[in-house]
Amino acid sequence: MSETRTTDATPRRSAAEAAVTISFAGFNRPWAAWIGDRLRRRGHTVVFQRWDAPAEESLEDLLSDLKLAPGPVLLILSDWYFQMGPRSHAEWNAALRSVVAPDPGRFAAVTVASGTVPTASSVLAPAELTGVGDREAERRVLERLGLPTDRLPAKAAAAPGPRFPLDSPEIWGGVPRRNTRFTGREPLLNDAYHILQEAEEGAGVLTLFGMSGVGKTQLAAEYVYRFSSEYDVVWWISAQNRSTYRRSLAELATALGLKTGPEYGERLRAALAALRRGDPYARWLVVVDGADEPEELWDLLPTGTGHVLISSRNVEWSQHNSALLEVPVYSRAESVSFVRRRAPRLDEAEAAQLADALGDMPLLLDQTAGWLNDSDLPVSEYIGLLDGGIDNTIVKVSADFPVAFQTAWSILLNRLRDTVPESIDLLRLCTYFAPGLIPVWLLRDIPSGEVPEQLAGLLNDPLRWNRAVNQLRQYSVVRLESHEGATEDATWSGESLYLHRMVHQIVHSDISDRDRDGFVDVVRHALAVADPGRPTDTRQWPRYAEIAPHLKYADVLGSTDPKVQNLVLNCLRYMYLSGEYDAGITLGERALKAWRTTLGEDHPRVWDVTHHYANVLRAVGDYASTEAVERAAVDHLRRTKGETDLDHLRAAGGLAADLRGLGRYEEALALSEWLLTTYRDLVGAEDSRTLNAQNNYAVSLRLLGRYQDSLELDRRTMEDRRRLLRPRHPWSLSSQISYSADLRLVGRYAEAESLQDTSVREHRIVMGEDHQQTLRAEHNLALCWYRNGDRNQAGPLLTSVAERSERMLGERDPVTVLFLSSLSCYLREHGDIDESRRMAERVNVAYERMLGSGHPYTAGTRSNLSLVLRNVGERRQALQTAESALTAMSAAVGEFHPWTLGCEINASAMRNVTGDAEGAAQLSGATVGRATESLGRTHPLTLSARIAHAADLRALRKRGSADKEEEAALGDLSATLGGQHVHTVAARSRQRPFWDFEPQST
Repeated sequence: MSETRTTDATPRRSAAEAAVTISFAGFNRPWAAWIGDRLRRRGHTVVFQRWDAPAEESLEDLLSDLKLAPGPVLLILSDWYFQMGPRSHAEWNAALRSVVAPDPGRFAAVTVASGTVPTASSVLAPAELTGVGDREAERRVLERLGLPTDRLPAKAAAAPGPRFPLDSPEIWGGVPRRNTRFTGREPLLNDAYHILQEAEEGAGVLTLFGMSGVGKTQLAAEYVYRFSSEYDVVWWISAQNRSTYRRSLAELATALGLKTGPEYGERLRAALAALRRGDPYARWLVVVDGADEPEELWDLLPTGTGHVLISSRNVEWSQHNSALLEVPVYSRAESVSFVRRRAPRLDEAEAAQLADALGDMPLLLDQTAGWLNDSDLPVSEYIGLLDGGIDNTIVKVSADFPVAFQTAWSILLNRLRDTVPESIDLLRLCTYFAPGLIPVWLLRDIPSGEVPEQLAGLLNDPLRWNRAVNQLRQYSVVRLESHEGATEDATWSGESLYLHRMVHQIVHSDISDRDRDGFVDVVRHALAVADPGRPTDTRQWPRYAEIAPHLKYADVLGSTDPKVQNLVLNCLRYMYLSGEYDAGITLGERALKAWRTTLGEDHPRVWDVTHHYANVLRAVGDYASTEAVERAAVDHLRRTKGETDLDHLRAAGGLAADLRGLGRYEEALALSEWLLTTYRDLVGAEDSRTLNAQNNYAVSLRLLGRYQDSLELDRRTMEDRRRLLRPRHPWSLSSQISYSADLRLVGRYAEAESLQDTSVREHRIVMGEDHQQTLRAEHNLALCWYRNGDRNQAGPLLTSVAERSERMLGERDPVTVLFLSSLSCYLREHGDIDESRRMAERVNVAYERMLGSGHPYTAGTRSNLSLVLRNVGERRQALQTAESALTAMSAAVGEFHPWTLGCEINASAMRNVTGDAEGAAQLSGATVGRATESLGRTHPLTLSARIAHAADLRALRKRGSADKEEEAALGDLSATLGGQHVHTVAARSRQRPFWDFEPQST
């Protein structure tokens, strides 16, 4: 037996040692398969590990994970292996030095790279496999692993197995060059391989189908290169038509060395017979590329021991004994990786931006990224150019995708126009819906007498409709989707169609102005007929969510049809109620501008859209803008229609809401009270508008600290809404939140918690878990738990509410900022104090930017921040912040407001801890007097002031007065909240109370 040789970096290993793990990029699968086969013939167990290297994971962690495998790890290094992610050479050098260099014995490597590799890969001492024959390559692999290099016995060496990767199949023809930028598609390649390998003899036919531009040809070519070592014959046929297919297949007979006559027909028959017999080669692969007409080719497909791989836009291959595998657009991760290889100058965010604009279409990504890589134009500006339509001046055609996207689709559309003209009419009609999922089922509800003549045949004749749909589906122009809300109708093929956005753009740009009106009127009419007419009904929100994306594409703002205008208003109302604020602001701006131009400044529709637009602006905290809009509307409507006009009253209600948002609570209260009285006189006490005015009046009372008054009014509103609407109507549920909050603010914590617990369950059922009103309900429940001392439940719920609101509404949304304020207060006492400080500072800055430095919310959250500063030991800064907050709050709402009293409690505490006991006692004593007068002796805020005052008296060594004050306060606390309540227990242990400012909904 010959001596086993080893490299300096790899100790000798015996054949009996642990399994060998082979790590390879999918691109290099033939090498992995061949090396694995060579090792198995020698009795080794082999584990294959395909290398992905996702960008979100560090290379150090990924390489360390490979070390978890038993035995040596053999890396097959290539340009592709190092580019996965993609990764820079600097990243690889750092990882190799960190993970491999300290433990070189665990890794071995071979290289098949053709380009430069990271310099630190030298630590792997890779064996070079390119440029040598199979015997030498096998010897180098074994030597690098420290295994015996003896030749195998003749019988073992002769057993069939994968071909050496540098050896082409015996017969190789027509295959396009390999795309070195090929990206992803691993699941598709694996599925294709297994479908063909597991097929019975004679049935190994697979069609890769999908729309133009998704990369079917590229996928088929990659399949050939990746698995060619398992075939003796690979023959590629471009199948534009039957004659070119016959000619290409006939040429295979010559390549196989078959003796035939000169006629194509004779050679064709000979080639098919040879493939069927598997003689002279049993392992063959025939690729039929671009076979879009199955009827022309199916009878000429080879059968026998080999495989047929077809690429096609036509799904009808399933009718001819072919398995189907759909090729979709890229996943977003695949798009980003591909673009960054095609255009290295783009970073990950820019690549994602381009991918999103192009709907992850591989052909377009290749041609646009190629153009961008040769230009210094910013991606955002380039996308703006694409919005005007794709033409050959702003794309770069490559050898991998040689036909421009627009050209490829124009060829197909012309074919459809010549065969089934109705399919083009249907496709054009679809472009007046938004791209993506198109609810064509809406079209069937249009009365037949109201369909334009040019489309009557298509929409009124189910047979013509089905023919058009099936033609588009057959060529992968659209995809059928089921619509769960639609009724069954056998005469309609599918309920919704999926149309890619770039196909949508190409088709839409080709529609003449003469044809436009008929198409757009049909879609407008369909959307108006689909309007449920009840945007306040949560059960109808899914329907509005389906309609709303199509408003822009149907140009509904250009319609003078009252039904279409009602649809716009209802969708705007839905967007406000459902929390779709950004969409509502956009629609409101566009509608206001369009209708002012087409209808005139004083048209009733203009005032309608002004009202709904102001609502969504107000919802995002833009009170200054809405106050200007609403005040102008109020002044104009009062002057032209009178004070009791319903349009004027509606605008005045909006103005009152703006005043509340701006912190002008007295003005808001006066206006709200007048509105309530006027509505009662005008439409009655049980009208929904009166109840809304009653609700808003209670909000104004609550913001002024008149909690007992708002409690009674909210109770009446809740009961009336439950009776007149329904218990689970969104407005009834909203009243539950308000009433429960009032109960909590007056100190009736147990009642508040009980009601709010039920309310949260009902909100989740009716509104969904992530709806803004559900989040408000959960926030109130968390505060109820917190006030009752149930911190274990309160903390996780406050965190969940804040995180979901930030995700759903955005970090600057007023509701999100409100939730973050509460979470910061909780974290200050029971969580991460540093996180509490960051959050408190962020909240205070947000309110200052949104509302100004003198707003009550800015002052209140500044007081909250002072408590955080005290807890981290910054006492002087805490005192300054607390005093500043008190001054601002007193100026904003007056010295008797509960918020001012709370700021006084915090400021007196800061004076105490900084040594000003006299000033602290003076302030807390005054607070007790004002709190008793405005809230009552046993209100929780008054009790906190009394306990604080006792602490300040004790600091002045007035123990008798302090004990008397403390004893009386403890007695009232026990009677009001219970002897074991968290506040009572804290006071009994002489923990000085503090006050958390809680922003209120306006």
